[in-house]
Amino acid sequence: MRVRIEGRAAHSGGNFERGISAVTELAHKIIAISKLTDLRRGITLNVGLVQGGEAVNMVAPRAEAEIDLRYVQPPDRAEVMAVLKAIVAENTVPGATASLEIKGEFVPLNPTPSSEALFALYQSAAREAGLKVEGEFSGGCADSGFTAAVGCPTICAVGPVGGGAHTPDEYLEVASLVPRAQALALAIMRLDHATA
Repeated sequence: MRVRIEGRAAHSGGNFERGISAVTELAHKIIAISKLTDLRRGITLNVGLVQGGEAVNMVAPRAEAEIDLRYVQPPDRAEVMAVLKAIVAENTVPGATASLEIKGEFVPLNPTPSSEALFALYQSAAREAGLKVEGEFSGGCADSGFTAAVGCPTICAVGPVGGGAHTPDEYLEVASLVPRAQALALAIMRLDHATA
């Protein structure tokens, strides 16, 4: 999502009092948004991109931030969005205005009987490829969310093993490439045996 703040430009020394700082308003909103994170429930809100202002000697007339929302249980979305919209609607800096835009969404990939059957088939194929595969929850976001959202049996993360996502220490275990590819190929060849 993107939150945009509109303020009013002014010189930071000559007529500071005429300005309405969009950056200051955005700072208040970022702090409030961050407080919505509830790790126990699997709800995270990350303000990952921030920009605003035009010059260091100018009260910022505009600012914006992009927000990533993650949740596990679909009803949690409505709850979080209601609070988020209230944060955007309430301004701390007099005269500032704000808007919220949803740029795109993935729904959480939660197990269904069909996806569990597909996963069992994949686990069997992985065993034949010499792998022990256990299911795990991840707060990630992938194209698998699109297929799951329309009711298609879906599993995710059947590629090579790695870790440290989105950090300088991100890595891929090269030795996992061939066995993972073999497991996937075997599972695909046996799809007609999967039952819902």
